[in-house]
Amino acid sequence: MTGGPVPGPDGLPRCPWGLSAPDYLDYHDREWGRPLRGVTAMFERLSLEAFQSGLSWLVILRKREGFRRAFAGFDPEKVAAFDDEYAERLLADPGIVRNRAKIAAARRNARAVLALDVPLDELLWSFAPDPDGRRRPHTLGDVPAVTRESTAMAKELKRRGFAFVGPTTCYALMQATGMVDDHLEGCVAGSADAPVDGGRAAG
Repeated sequence: MTGGPVPGPDGLPRCPWGLSAPDYLDYHDREWGRPLRGVTAMFERLSLEAFQSGLSWLVILRKREGFRRAFAGFDPEKVAAFDDEYAERLLADPGIVRNRAKIAAARRNARAVLALDVPLDELLWSFAPDPDGRRRPHTLGDVPAVTRESTAMAKELKRRGFAFVGPTTCYALMQATGMVDDHLEGCVAGSADAPVDGGRAAG
């Protein structure tokens, strides 16, 4: 079936996108779709998804360590305290995506995280659909870009002062952090407990 899982370098079936670059293979197998918790971890993912808007995720993956250095490990308190001078220095940092609006959004979103009356990860996970009522996709064509839940998440985040959090960005966040399982049916990394390539953690 077109768009279904394809054999990886070890012969095990994976989502086709996970085989398009070595960086993607590692990310697909070890992170994507694995449930993630923690305020700092979720703020990092939310920030990186926002920076990815309009770009390839591969660009973000290859600059990830640069982002972590530039954004103080994505500690919301530290990012919220960035002043305008530091923001201007970030625009000259080749280790990140140098976009003024997205840098401003990261600072704004950090302040929004600190203003929440619930932990960020708890708020985001409140939009996760019931996994029992959802089947994994069979082909890439079955994977949605936006869902009812991601639209609701985006609306609530915007209401709470967040920026660069549209329904598509929110759905990508849901996929990346395991709120939904969009590994294709038959993909070896489709289960959080499935070993990949000699026991490596699966995506």
